[in-house]
Amino acid sequence: MTALSHLVIGSFGTIVGRVTSLVVPPALLRWVTGIDVATAAGSAAVDVPDHATTLILRTDKRELIVMGPRTRAAYHVATPGHSCVRVRMRPGRAHALLGRSLNGLADGALPLDELPGLDIDQLAADPVTALDRALADRPEPSDRLEEAARLLVGATVTATAARLSISERRLRTLFTDATGLSPKHFARINRVRTVLAADADRWADIASTAGYYDQSHMTAEFRHFMGVPPAAFTAGRRPAATSCTA
Repeated sequence: MTALSHLVIGSFGTIVGRVTSLVVPPALLRWVTGIDVATAAGSAAVDVPDHATTLILRTDKRELIVMGPRTRAAYHVATPGHSCVRVRMRPGRAHALLGRSLNGLADGALPLDELPGLDIDQLAADPVTALDRALADRPEPSDRLEEAARLLVGATVTATAARLSISERRLRTLFTDATGLSPKHFARINRVRTVLAADADRWADIASTAGYYDQSHMTAEFRHFMGVPPAAFTAGRRPAATSCTA
């Protein structure tokens, strides 16, 4: 199992603690964008907004949970030593894996007694092998949602629907069922994550690259999702962290 240990992981959010990011083999990349093992360090952490659905295994309790998209940043301090395996799903893949609509799952969680074909003990010991075995024989999910997500990076909802030759109503249904978010909300979260991943230097340039109208638009959107403007966040002036023991 190849891994890289570090303090910050961009695909899941900014985590202060011990994170082991696992190398995802090509066969799994059609399903997931990242797999890691995170251990709380007892210091302040921030989970940034995320349009992805995440499969989480609490290794101490063997609890399997599906976490829906996060629409706002969460600032917290977790109990030291708590560890979990996190699997960040590609857009629409959780919908195919669970066989149910994700509508209503944003900012929520869905406990799972089991997931057919997935060995929980093996997931805790060797996540990559466990997922590879569980997903190997599953049919290839449709790429329609991922194609729509790519188009939304640089286009409006109207233009994206036109490019896909579907109605805007059909596009909204596609997104709410497969991601738990409207296409507009999905795109807004994608933009703020682009800002978070950028080097804090020329904010006007970052705003343009991320797809905002201008810097003031970016600042307002960033404050909405993160609770503070981008310059304050980068400087470490962030909302107070709350205790998280769940």
